[in-house]
Amino acid sequence: MSGTEVVERARAILGPAHVLVGPADTAPFLVDWRGRYRGAALAVLRPADAEQVAAIVRLCAETGTPLVPQGGNTGVVGGAIPDDSGRSLVLCLSRLTRIREVDPIGDSLTVEAGCTLAAVQTAAEAAGRLFPMSLGSEGSCQIGGTIATNAGGTAVLRYGPMRDLVLGLEAVLPDGTLWNGLRALRKDNTGYALKHLFIGAEGTLGIVTAATLKLFPRPQSVATAFLALPSLDAALRVFAQLRGVLGDRVTTAEILSESQLASVLAHVPGTARPLGTIMPWYLLVEVTDPMQGLDLAARLEDLLATGLEDGSVADAAVARSQAQANAMWKLRHSVSEANRKSGIVVGHDTAVPVARIPDFVARASVAIERVRPDARVVAVGHIGDGNIHLVAILPECVRTSGEPLDRIAQAISAAVHEQAIGLGGTISAEHGIGQSMRDALAAFKGPAEMALMQGIKQLFDPQGLMNPGKVVAVRR
Repeated sequence: MSGTEVVERARAILGPAHVLVGPADTAPFLVDWRGRYRGAALAVLRPADAEQVAAIVRLCAETGTPLVPQGGNTGVVGGAIPDDSGRSLVLCLSRLTRIREVDPIGDSLTVEAGCTLAAVQTAAEAAGRLFPMSLGSEGSCQIGGTIATNAGGTAVLRYGPMRDLVLGLEAVLPDGTLWNGLRALRKDNTGYALKHLFIGAEGTLGIVTAATLKLFPRPQSVATAFLALPSLDAALRVFAQLRGVLGDRVTTAEILSESQLASVLAHVPGTARPLGTIMPWYLLVEVTDPMQGLDLAARLEDLLATGLEDGSVADAAVARSQAQANAMWKLRHSVSEANRKSGIVVGHDTAVPVARIPDFVARASVAIERVRPDARVVAVGHIGDGNIHLVAILPECVRTSGEPLDRIAQAISAAVHEQAIGLGGTISAEHGIGQSMRDALAAFKGPAEMALMQGIKQLFDPQGLMNPGKVVAVRR
């Protein structure tokens, strides 16, 4: 069947208004937000519900048409962008926005995949509950995408990644079967936990159309602090002390290098240093509790006083208002914008055991310098779970130097990944594999694990039509 016939059948399923084919209409869906990945497609489809998603998947299975699901298109590894063959359909889930059920007693809510993360947070708040995932892109990223990529964010330390927040799923399988696994159960010991096959699979095994998510009590007492630190070793000592005394009340522990903070201050309006002291490293800490009336700020100040006395902390500020806390958080949430404005970005999503973070940053920074002496290294990440985003920023003049940017980026990333793997780490902690990390994945996983992953892909998607070119391919 020709591509034109496939598009006409899609129009019959969705209605002409929701099948986009014109270049101006499809362009926003064919490039990632950073402009690194571009593709082509027969059309962009916008189904209204799970049944229409299933009908489109059946059409693709019947006609052998590749299908690329797309949520908010906020990813950084090209996982939602089609290839340049023009054979694929892009399935945009932005119309699946119903909040199907909110259960504050059972601490769960069921939402459709096109709901933005911010909309889910708002729905939870309206019920007096918290949905804890927090990302810089929460106003545009969609729940289906955060599930497909097993998103992390700044609250993983206390609440875990998306995998830990999903109770049940509804998904369309590659043959068009609509599987309803929307169970709000905390305990269900009836065989394989199928939901986990779809979480982090990046749409290669099926398309998530709805999810039942965990809710939590809303924090009633909150304290936020910004610390200046002489070293990463000192940061780990302070973090361990805070966790040892405050336990799970330590919700967030975000590390920034001075080079990263300087980039934010230089390129993002409305940002300012919270401290007068300039040090190599900074730590943003947030402590929360659902009980009212706790003076967490005073408790935090007492603990930080010890660090100031023993030299682990060079300077510290505890927010005295929500405005001050927001200003601290703006520094953390602005790093991507700042880095894009600083030059050519080669980013990484590595994680290592928490105790090895100083070793990793030191070794990987040296490795980057060996590959590209003209690179400026900045670092930001989640020190509590070992996920450090080490970023190499190249000067803009490299674009006109005649050197292939892809080759430069590959050489830098290979050097960084080698250091992470050597310390027992991973090459992707929360961003996923997409198309940018697919070749590196095979080297990281090894033959046995790759064979298992390919076997699962073969079982679910024998035609290899679901988000082809991402993660793993069907064995031919």
